[in-house]
Amino acid sequence: QVRLVESGGGLVQPGGSLKLSCEFTDPGIIFSHYIMSWYRQGSEQHPDLVARITSSSNSDYADSVKGRFTISRDNAKGIMTLQMDSLKPEDTAMYRCHARPLGSGMDVWGKGTLVAVSS
Repeated sequence: QVRLVESGGGLVQPGGSLKLSCEFTDPGIIFSHYIMSWYRQGSEQHPDLVARITSSSNSDYADSVKGRFTISRDNAKGIMTLQMDSLKPEDTAMYRCHARPLGSGMDVWGKGTLVAVSS
């Protein structure tokens, strides 16, 4: 079963920074064949899109994080990252990695990494 694993979450003060990473557990996966995204899920049930990046590194962001978060990917290393700066308490959530294949196949979700922004 193909899985994603996230890392880099933690507790940070308002105004601080964190960098999240995401990669497949299966080294045989062709990373460039996936559109990669970060979602976050707070107290609400439905996960919200934070940022998305295509295989050619075109990206888009939720309005709430524009100018503060930067998504990137390294297809050769098979890693996607999310640099989060100027963090706010409202950024507190479980951040989950998502992969959508370009062709046929199923979407893949990671279990998430917790980000808590508090003084």
